[in-house]
Formats: sequence, structure tokens, C-alpha cells
Amino acid sequence: MSVAVAWGAASNWLIGVPFDVLYRARKCAAQELADLEALVDINVRRITKISDQAGVALAAMLAFVLAMLGMAGFYYGIELAQGLFVMGAPLSVVIAVNLRLALQLRETPLAGPALVSRLISVRFWTQVIAMVAIFFSAMYGMYFNIEATLFF
Repeated sequence: MSVAVAWGAASNWLIGVPFDVLYRARKCAAQELADLEALVDINVRRITKISDQAGVALAAMLAFVLAMLGMAGFYYGIELAQGLFVMGAPLSVVIAVNLRLALQLRETPLAGPALVSRLISVRFWTQVIAMVAIFFSAMYGMYFNIEATLFF
């Protein structure tokens, strides 16, 4: 259940912009495009400011937490750590994709249909990452359950 909630939230929010705003702006209505551009501008400034001020520390902390979960899960066999690692590692890739998008939009701002197209493209790749991650976590979960089951 938590996997579905995590990936649903990750693919619904692109750099802090909900998909319904993007969906309405896709029809190129003037007010919806203005709303989308304003939200993107606000969130790009917010994300890039956080990245500029504490990006290295946050990246180091994320790497430490993922390494800790990986070691605890796969070396020491703690199932909760395995689950959190299998869910957290691909989510960190999505965070990196969103950060990269925010940095690109800060350098070369887009507007109108070009912005909508770029956000839809990033959402598509986020969903591809989600599908691969969900497939992998399901296969790993089934493998783990089959290995742990005693048939006798």
C-alpha cells in the first residue's frame, strides 16, 4: 500500500506542481497556462534555493541513509530496511530528475506549450521509473517470500 501511495504522489507532483494543473494547461487556455507558469516559477525558485543552500548536505544525508538501509537490509537481513531501500532508491532518482528539471528551468525558463511539453515528458519518465521500481519490488517481494517459505 505504501508503495502505491509513494509512487502515486511522486508521479502526481512534478517539482511541486500537481498534475491536474498541468492537465488543464495542456489545452492552452490562457488562465490555466498563467497558473501553471506561476506555480512552476515559484517552485523552481524554492527548489533551487534549497539546492543552493543545502544541496550538498542533503545529498550526503540521502546517500548515508540509503547506504545504511542497504547494509541493514541486504547484509544483516532486516526486512523493513530492505523494503525502505527498494522504495527509497528509485524515489531518490525521481528527486534527482525533479531537481535537474528545476535547475534547467532556472537557466532557460520555458513558457506556454513548451513548458507543458517538458513537464509532460518528465512525468512520463517519472512513471517509467515508477513502473520499473514497482515491478522490481514486486518480483523481489515474491522471491523473498518463496525463499522464506517452508514447504514441509
